[in-house]
Amino acid sequence: MRFIPRTLLVRTFLLISGVILATLGIWTTLFSLAEQEPRARHLAELTASAVNVTHAALIAAAPEKRRYLLLELSEREGIHLQPAEPEDGVIPLPDDAFHALFRRELELRLGRDTRLARAINGEEGLWASFALAGDADDVYWVMLPAERIDNAFPLHWLGWGAASLVLTLAAAWWIVSRVTRPLRALGRAARQVGRGRHPDPVAVSGAEELKQLANAFNQMSEDLARSERERAEVLAGISHDLRTPLARLRLEAEMSVNDEAARTAIAGDIEQMDAIIGQFLDYARAAGDEAPAETEVGRLLGDVAARFSRTGVQLQLDLADCRPAQLRPLAVARAVGNLIENARKYGGGEITLAAREADGQLLIEVMDRGPGIPAEEIERLKRPFTRLESARTDVKGTGLGLAIVERIAKLHGGSLTLSARDGGGLTATLRLPLS
Repeated sequence: MRFIPRTLLVRTFLLISGVILATLGIWTTLFSLAEQEPRARHLAELTASAVNVTHAALIAAAPEKRRYLLLELSEREGIHLQPAEPEDGVIPLPDDAFHALFRRELELRLGRDTRLARAINGEEGLWASFALAGDADDVYWVMLPAERIDNAFPLHWLGWGAASLVLTLAAAWWIVSRVTRPLRALGRAARQVGRGRHPDPVAVSGAEELKQLANAFNQMSEDLARSERERAEVLAGISHDLRTPLARLRLEAEMSVNDEAARTAIAGDIEQMDAIIGQFLDYARAAGDEAPAETEVGRLLGDVAARFSRTGVQLQLDLADCRPAQLRPLAVARAVGNLIENARKYGGGEITLAAREADGQLLIEVMDRGPGIPAEEIERLKRPFTRLESARTDVKGTGLGLAIVERIAKLHGGSLTLSARDGGGLTATLRLPLS
């Protein structure tokens, strides 16, 4: 199946070309069949005329002058005449449709006793026999030269046919490309929408159906963008409305609660609620409008590691000499931070942050020595608001951390993979294309 074209342009062009060539072949066959009967009738008339003229000349000429007559016919008309002998080597005409028509037409004019051949004693031509003055023993062969009977193919027709075929195929390619060009533009825009971006409206041009499709896509893209903006505004408003009373609660707890343990517990709950609000906001703006910029990967990851080190998280760094890449630095920093935070919460112990290049991709890896994740649960955990309760019941969260990383990866045209680490633990790999 590898030889089947993949693009709609090539498939449609080949289909139209096949139909054009098949139609041309059918018309050529029909033309050939239609012109066989007139050509066979014309050749039969020519042959019958040559036989009748030769027969009449032989009858009218004196016996002593027949030799000169035969020479005259041969020199002037190219007609060759010779007596028929029993030992003559006769090669009959081909047994095809054209010669069958020719034989039938000639028998109507000369009778059924007429014999035909395409070569006599090795001399090729169109040979026809006749009996002189009705004497069955006095039989002659008349040969018409090949140049009189050959139906030479008109080469100029071949040139005009090839030119018309090339022109038709070029027009077919142009028509198909006009149809598929808007579809390719829609495909590129749809891929951007799938990555969380908001592409420019596609051009509304072409046939009416293509215009309707482009208008529908532009409307869908605008609706999605508006829904995204409204969601971000709602979450931002919720965060503002919630964080204000949370700040008052924190202040009230500090001033009014005398019990140290109770005050600490209340502060912890408030911080957890504030962290949950922060994750909601991160998820809302994970596909924001931050523009890509050339980013020093090592410096970016070093800053993220330094920020966690200030909070007491010990990280081992393994940053290869990665070249600068076109990234959304704030989004990538947020994604790497989420992976490190997950490793701190659920993995514990040794955490390693590594970066390298492979197969045209930037690979950012966060490795821990925790219990890991069952292979069948990996894809489910990338969805929003999902957690692996059986392995991490002592930790509460929103279940948005990996979903945020997944959205940021898709925003860059990359992916997030989770796999078991050699020696135990989990390796979370953020794959971002360098091109």
